[in-house]
Amino acid sequence: MRRSLFLLILAFFGLTLDIVSKVRVNIFSQIHEIVFHGKGGYDYHTVYNMPIWLRKFTFHKIEKWYSEEKEAVNKANQGNSTQVVSPDGKVDVPKFLKNQKPTYSTKASRK
Repeated sequence: MRRSLFLLILAFFGLTLDIVSKVRVNIFSQIHEIVFHGKGGYDYHTVYNMPIWLRKFTFHKIEKWYSEEKEAVNKANQGNSTQVVSPDGKVDVPKFLKNQKPTYSTKASRK
């Protein structure tokens, strides 16, 4: 085996200095997503010390859950979407008034 005169030259396949920062950002982003979207089920140290396969599995399960929830909400809102504000920012007054609930009663009770 040939020895290198320079100690910084990598003699194996793996992380290079070019991609180390990107890998670290991806790892910490994944940890943040699990902790934040885990709704209190995970803390930072637990996720950081998880085996990689378990952290990836957990991340993908949470990601799948939120994407299915988003699809269900979009499907539920698809039938009853009423555009009160037009794309140019103007309010359609008749639709706005139709969707309003009265905050007061028209009959006043006096005793």
